[in-house]
Amino acid sequence: MPLRLEPFFVGYLVFWIAASIAAAAMLAMRPRHFSLLTAGYRRFLAQPWKLGTFAVAATGMTVIAPWTGDPTWDYFDAFLMSALTFATAPWATGIFYRTAKGRETAAAIYVALCLMLFSASWCYDLYLLLRDGVYPLTWWANLKASSILYLLAGMLWNLEWRPGHGVSFAFMEPDWPHGASAALSWRLFWVMLPFMLLTTALILPFLWGGWG
Repeated sequence: MPLRLEPFFVGYLVFWIAASIAAAAMLAMRPRHFSLLTAGYRRFLAQPWKLGTFAVAATGMTVIAPWTGDPTWDYFDAFLMSALTFATAPWATGIFYRTAKGRETAAAIYVALCLMLFSASWCYDLYLLLRDGVYPLTWWANLKASSILYLLAGMLWNLEWRPGHGVSFAFMEPDWPHGASAALSWRLFWVMLPFMLLTTALILPFLWGGWG
């Protein structure tokens, strides 16, 4: 299918493809400088409660996608965005927090921004462009809504409980993500619950035609 793009979208497409390639090159050339690519981060994500909540969330998002009334949301992009969010949002959210504390490099900040934008928006844009031949008119609404959901997911999967310390965000600890606690407590669930309810509340508008 031939692509039909207005000048603005040509420029925007070139911009974010170049930005994504640059971020991928930085990761490939200096993998040891990014904790995203370490075994410690993989162990951080592989905690059973995180895998379980991801499985439930991804299944729910994927199953309801064709029934939302939004023609841009189907099984493929719903699952793709869910998987990319799980893989990258905990790391990117942690980088944003640590940036505010002056503890991150410019390279890490750049890669985190690109990962957030690609997972929450650019992969969606590219898939629909290839599927439909036109840049999705919903790109801006999706960017706003999905970026909020991305950050909420990143905060959720950074929650941890440490004996004697209580519930907090793992990215607040100096040994994050390698020293994150895998301990469980019922207190962790009660802190998780508001994040899950808020995420659900943000998704519900899609059942009535999406965000405006």
